[in-house]
Amino acid sequence: MKQSLRIFSLLWVMVCLGGCLGMPEGVEPVRHFDGDAYLGIWYEIARLDHSFERGLSRVSAEYSRRDDGGIRVINRGYDETRDEWKSAEGRAYFVRGPEEGHLKVSFFGPFFSSYVVFELDQGHYQYAFISGYNHNYLWLLARTPEVEPALIDRFRQSAERLGFDTRQLIFPVQKTEPSMPLTP
Repeated sequence: MKQSLRIFSLLWVMVCLGGCLGMPEGVEPVRHFDGDAYLGIWYEIARLDHSFERGLSRVSAEYSRRDDGGIRVINRGYDETRDEWKSAEGRAYFVRGPEEGHLKVSFFGPFFSSYVVFELDQGHYQYAFISGYNHNYLWLLARTPEVEPALIDRFRQSAERLGFDTRQLIFPVQKTEPSMPLTP
């Protein structure tokens, strides 16, 4: 009986963790993804609210290669109420291969979650639409701190079509200053 309970518990944990590597219905990762072209600094233009970025402005993500073939992720944001920068370092790996914009990312030990690039300016890699494993996680990233309103409209329309609640989007302030740390 104890052995059956252990096996069931292990299977349940695997199912729960595996569910975090999926994606919302209708979301498809971009194909012909170029991981090297994606590296560098991206600015957060829009997001759905979640606890780990709540209240942050000047949010950016920096991606670089890891020695193990994965991608190093450094997320940064400024907490105005505390007058301090916050950062988190994580690691990401391709789920099905480097030619598809579906990665698993972890900031907390062995726990990974989906990072799905579902639209990308593939010619120049200037913007990206990102989803998590469900409709609660959504981002618009760009290489510049500001983008044209037409891109934001396109992002909203695409996200709405896919079932995201775009009425809840947050547009963090992206004023950049010389004191903004771009590297750790």
